[in-house]
Amino acid sequence: MATPFTTIPTALESLSAGDIVRWAADEYGADHLVVTASFEDAVMAHVAHSAVPGIEIVLLDTQYLFAETKWYAERLVDQFGFNLRVQRPAPEVQQDDLWLTDTEACCFVRKVEPLNRALDGKRGWITGVRRADGPSRAHTPVASYDIGRGLVKVNPLALWSDDDVALYEQLHELPRNPLSDKGYTSIGCWPCTRPVALGEDKRAGRWSGSAKTECGLHA
Repeated sequence: MATPFTTIPTALESLSAGDIVRWAADEYGADHLVVTASFEDAVMAHVAHSAVPGIEIVLLDTQYLFAETKWYAERLVDQFGFNLRVQRPAPEVQQDDLWLTDTEACCFVRKVEPLNRALDGKRGWITGVRRADGPSRAHTPVASYDIGRGLVKVNPLALWSDDDVALYEQLHELPRNPLSDKGYTSIGCWPCTRPVALGEDKRAGRWSGSAKTECGLHA
């Protein structure tokens, strides 16, 4: 378990995303870090792998990922050699219609609980959360102590704009998730994700029609 720190190094906000990942590896040990990636795009996984080759990257397979997302993750592993671990729900969790009646419970058993298992015994968790993702993430810190999980949460892309992401994809010739060209600006599970309309918030397609804005991973 990482030791809580009260002061985040101020210099982190001025470092590149890759240097932030390297800082975390130096501070907590690469073997004690987990990178989570939804593979909405390839940027976080590529940044982490480029900074610390072989760092563990986790994809949470909720049983309801789009086929395009699974295909995309496999393609990226083949192309870049990511050290990808697919984390699945507990064996007793079977496909059901829970998402129709209780999205919070559905997200818990398919995302939160599997993530907690993936992070068990780790000292740091690296995510691709950005302030530009939407109002609920507007104050995302570059690094903070996750009291509930007892580790340091690092968000190397926190300050990146959508233009920064697009430029990085272009510079590194990263393939795009096929759903990105079909109006999906935020990609989760297929029952709870839709394309967004022109002028809508980029996360408007997640849990559309409800007040829910987060799955619980980043609460």
